Amino acid sequence: MTVQRLAVVGDPHGAWDGSDAAVLARVAPDALLVVGDLSDGQPRIPALLRRQDLPTACILGNHDAGRDPSGRTLRRQIDALGEIHCGWGLRELRPPGLAVVGARPGTAGGGFHLSRAVQAAFGPLSLEESAERITAAALRADPALPLVVLAHCGPAGLGSTAADPCGRDWKKPACDWGDQDLAVAIRRIQALRPLPLVVFGHMHHQLRRGLGVRRSLCVDRSGTVYLNAASVPRHGVDAAGRDLRHFSWVELEVSDPWRPRVLSASHRWFGLDGRLLYMERLHCDDRPRPSASELPLPC
Repeated sequence: MTVQRLAVVGDPHGAWDGSDAAVLARVAPDALLVVGDLSDGQPRIPALLRRQDLPTACILGNHDAGRDPSGRTLRRQIDALGEIHCGWGLRELRPPGLAVVGARPGTAGGGFHLSRAVQAAFGPLSLEESAERITAAALRADPALPLVVLAHCGPAGLGSTAADPCGRDWKKPACDWGDQDLAVAIRRIQALRPLPLVVFGHMHHQLRRGLGVRRSLCVDRSGTVYLNAASVPRHGVDAAGRDLRHFSWVELEVSDPWRPRVLSASHRWFGLDGRLLYMERLHCDDRPRPSASELPLPC
C-alpha cells in the first residue's frame, strides 16, 4: 500500500513562523497544503512558505488582500508565493506525486461574489467562468496522479446549519455559505475522474455567539472527503504551559491513482519538539480494498 501523508494549514491569520517549519521538519509529511488567510496582506508568511523544502501548494483567502481594494496587495501576495500559489490553476507536486487544483482565490464565501480586489487583480468573471477554470485545471492534471482540490472557502451543498462545514454562524438565520462555483466544478470533476479530497478553511471551527464547535469533515455519496482545516488560532498553549502548533492531517492511499481514498483525517496539535500532544480523529477508512475481480461490473 502506498500512502501519502498531507499536512494542512488552515487560516494562519499571522500565526506562522520558524517554529512551524521546525515542527514540519520533525514530523515529515509528504506535502503541505495551505488554505489561505495567511495574514492581512503582509509579505512575511508568503516568503517563509516559499522557502520551505517541503512540497507545498497554497491558495489565498479574502484576508490576503488586506484592506486594499485596488488588488495590488493581493497581487503582491501571489507574486511572493510564486509557483506554490495555485488559485484557478494546477500544481503538480513531484514528489510525492500529487495533483493539486486550486479553487477561486480571495473568496469570502456566500455563493459567488468577487471582491473589488479580486476583480482588480483578475478581471470580472462569472460563476460559470470560474467553475470552468477550476474544471479545466483538473483536466490538465496527469491522470497518473491522485487529485486534490485546494480552496479557501468550501463548496456549497455541505449543509445549511451554523455548525456545518461552510455554515454561516455570525448572522441569523444560519445558511449555507459555501462557494457555488466550486460546487459546480466538483460535480464536473467527479464525472471525469476520482476526487478523494477537498480541503479548505475560512469558516473557523469555534462558532460565534457561543454556539459550540463546527463539524469539520463530511463525505459525499461519491466518496469525496471534505475537510475544513480552519482551527483558529492555530498557535496555542495548553494547561501545562506547552506551546502547541495545529495541523490538519490526512493519510491518502494512492496505490491506484484511479481508486485513491482517504484512509484517515485528523486535527493534530504538536509540541515545538514535534511530539504529537493531542489528536482529534475525524475519519477512518480501514476497510480492505476490494480486488479487481470483486468490483461490480459496469452496466
